[in-house]
Amino acid sequence: MNPSISLPAPGRFQATALVRKKHRAETLAKYGFLAMALLMIIPLVSLVSYVVYRAWPSLGLEFLLEVPLHGMREGGVWPAFVGTIYLVVVALSISAPVGVMAAIYLNEYAKDNWFHRTINLAVINLAGVPSIVHALFGLGAFVYAAKFGYSIISAALTLAIMTMPVVITSTREALNAVPQSFREACWNVGATRWQTIRRIVLPNSISGVLTGVILEVSRTAGETAPIMFTGAVFYKAVERGDIFPYHLTEQCMALSMHLFALATQVPDVKESVPFATAVVLLLVVLGVNATSIVLRTYLRSRKKW
Repeated sequence: MNPSISLPAPGRFQATALVRKKHRAETLAKYGFLAMALLMIIPLVSLVSYVVYRAWPSLGLEFLLEVPLHGMREGGVWPAFVGTIYLVVVALSISAPVGVMAAIYLNEYAKDNWFHRTINLAVINLAGVPSIVHALFGLGAFVYAAKFGYSIISAALTLAIMTMPVVITSTREALNAVPQSFREACWNVGATRWQTIRRIVLPNSISGVLTGVILEVSRTAGETAPIMFTGAVFYKAVERGDIFPYHLTEQCMALSMHLFALATQVPDVKESVPFATAVVLLLVVLGVNATSIVLRTYLRSRKKW
């Protein structure tokens, strides 16, 4: 060993009492947050496991493709499944474009004045309105005033208005996440505001927009009150396997409404049928959400910043 190199005195790099105290506090915080996460996950897993266990005797492809039989005491959920897909797709095709365009205006074009603040207040208040109030609004606005009647289009419009604040809010957050320097660079080379939004801002914020769509699909598929007042029906005869059983001007069955009817209105129903219906509803939501999450992850991976 080179005698010119001096070794540190013993204990010089040992943790002090203050450092050890900080490490203990950090460890406690880590495990505390882990416990909180488990407190959220364990009830969810337990609930889903219980529902699947009770639904197991009726679960299967036959249950999905079969129509209700014997006064809805047996059979499957095909009409309600297709009706839910109709409602989600139509509501999404209405609220997503309108919500995104409204968010673009509020974030990229609107000036900070009383009109802008009024719109923001309206969006916040609309997000907090109970679903039953949306149902009554849809009944008056679309069923009676617009004369759409009790139909898929009335129910979908009601659901679109109910979920639009989520799309607007998530889209605005995604637009705000795009660095302002991107916009300034485009303006400096002569691009217009719309060209900048279309070519730079929107492509870099699409993953955030899909977050709002995911939340919208989850709420749209699970709502009962808005469709009960505007377009859902207790029972509608549908041929097994018919993927286009409804017109937009007709009423339809829906999984959430069907589950409510089985649980409260149908006597002597087979015990596993309501639970199997709930599992199908969960799978619909999870399937659409998983597709959106995969697409969002792919688009996020293509970001250059």
